[in-house]
Amino acid sequence: MIKRLKRFLWLSIAIISVISISIGLMETLMAQQPSISHPLTSLTEVEISTAVSVIQREKTLSEMAAFPLIALQEPDKEEVINFTPGKVFQRKVFLVIYERSQNKTFEGIVDLRSKTLSSWKEIPSVQPAIVNSEYELATQVVKADPRWQRAMQRRGITDFDRVKISWWAPGILSEQEEATGNRLCRGLSYYKGKGWNYYGSPIEGVLATVNLNTGKVASFIDRENVPFSKENWNYDVKSLGKLLSPLKALKILQPDGTSFQIKDNEISWQGWKFRYSMHPRNGLMLYQVTHNDGENIRPVLYRASLSEMVVPYGDPKPTWSFINAFDVGEYNLGLLANTMELSKEIPENGLLLNAVFANEQGEPYQIPGVIGIYERDNGMLWKHSEYNTQRNDVRRSRELVMKMTVAIDNYDYSINWIFHQDGTLEVQNELTGIVLAQGTAAQKQSDDDSYGRLIAKNIFGVNHQHFFNYRLDFDVDGQANSVMEMNVKALAMDEKNPLGNAIALSETSLAKETAAVRDLDMKSSREWMIVNADKKNALGTAPGYMLMPGENSIFFPVEGSKIRQRAEFATHHIWVTKYKPTELYAGGDYPNQTQPGQGLPKYISDDESLLGEDIVLWYTMGVTHIPRSEDWPVMPVHRVGFKLVPRGFFSRNPAINLPE
Repeated sequence: MIKRLKRFLWLSIAIISVISISIGLMETLMAQQPSISHPLTSLTEVEISTAVSVIQREKTLSEMAAFPLIALQEPDKEEVINFTPGKVFQRKVFLVIYERSQNKTFEGIVDLRSKTLSSWKEIPSVQPAIVNSEYELATQVVKADPRWQRAMQRRGITDFDRVKISWWAPGILSEQEEATGNRLCRGLSYYKGKGWNYYGSPIEGVLATVNLNTGKVASFIDRENVPFSKENWNYDVKSLGKLLSPLKALKILQPDGTSFQIKDNEISWQGWKFRYSMHPRNGLMLYQVTHNDGENIRPVLYRASLSEMVVPYGDPKPTWSFINAFDVGEYNLGLLANTMELSKEIPENGLLLNAVFANEQGEPYQIPGVIGIYERDNGMLWKHSEYNTQRNDVRRSRELVMKMTVAIDNYDYSINWIFHQDGTLEVQNELTGIVLAQGTAAQKQSDDDSYGRLIAKNIFGVNHQHFFNYRLDFDVDGQANSVMEMNVKALAMDEKNPLGNAIALSETSLAKETAAVRDLDMKSSREWMIVNADKKNALGTAPGYMLMPGENSIFFPVEGSKIRQRAEFATHHIWVTKYKPTELYAGGDYPNQTQPGQGLPKYISDDESLLGEDIVLWYTMGVTHIPRSEDWPVMPVHRVGFKLVPRGFFSRNPAINLPE
């Protein structure tokens, strides 16, 4: 009896010790997490783990279940706007769960306060973004396929380990592929020869399509045997050999520290205040952008983000015509963000910030240095030299830049949000990386090669486009906003305009969603302005912010083409919708293997009023890339963007009173 009592006491002590240690570990882990002081604070590692554990507790998931997306379920907009420090707020997590064995997609919402599953639903006939394990699965399947092996052997390749297969979402589907509803991916093959840069040795004419549900090759194309480049296209310093003479040192110093302040995920600088977040799908996002005009803190934007991209390639060959990448929705652009380095992607005076994501197993992890923020010089801000008095007044311009970079297979992009002292907010995308090339027997450019250009011997760059759509939820001086289109025209010569020099501006209100699907027009210098008609500026007109386009293009795929139907958002430069919290993606929630008409075409189908409403402007900008030899082996950065410029928002130049 005494022995049993002793064993019971020892067992009780052991259990209490384990519980105490567990509580201590949890308290330590919680103490290491950033404080959650605002409804838009990014998810912590503990919150992600909690949300996944709730799903696993409430639902029976298979071993093949994947979490393609885990993100903050954004709280109600009014709750965020009316939030005050110390006030209790909602905290929820949005999760996408894909069961590959069942080919089913589910969405769940977990309430972190109650640790319960508040929403669970199956989303029929959709495919979420591709996850990493599927690339590995597809590679194993294809390399074991006798048809692929024979195709490699016919090209003189017997060591299959020297072949790299690059996997793509399936893009344009055949009627048979659409009918099955299977989850697919397609692979392009490259030879890893003398160097590590295999993009210089594309194995042309081979395309494998894998059914990820069955783990089998669904279809295989092996066309003519095309030579591929055997040169070493490595571009590291050692491989390049002779280098240009180094430049003398250029130092960027801020001996007194930076001029911006960061508190949690809120940043203040030169009258600007905003919150930022790294979203696993959208990447770097802004929230609650305001400007202090010296008397009032005035809202400009509630939420701003890259919504979707599409990259259509212009070669009709069966091994290329499928390629139309939706880089945001098919691959989760945010999850592909890179760790950056000071004095490389951002200057030495910058600051690098981390982000927390979740992998496909639902496990949280941190990427260091994935966001960069820094100040930079931008030449003159304003100047006037007075001839008579020889007075010279000038102020130098400073900008605040927030940056992320992302590598999506061969291409690299950066997204830059640039804040100016004159109240302008600029978006600048940078395109670089490696041109997606074809193998060719050609050694010189042929007039017959109209689908692209020879960029090196045996390497052909295909004509293609990059289209970016930005979702801009404006709240200019509040939510009662309207959108105006501004067109400029030259007036005909008459008795009122005898010299023919009159230039007139007309402003037209875009009253309904279908009327607000618009395009750029260089002939009329067309621009758009979001105004708050309920407010008046010092001159008695409505304060506003104007979208000032930069470089752009038209979407070249023709009417009736499948990519035009899937990426309809890219067929127009401007769309405007009445705010709905669930309308977030220009190409739809699930662009991978999507049906036509998703996203913006569906959003405007109810044709709601845009007069004095909470409205969202969607801007599409495009780059048409005709490759050139100077783009090889890594293309110089090409920049494209737009500006949001105050128009009647301030009573004068907001930077006029800057000290010298």
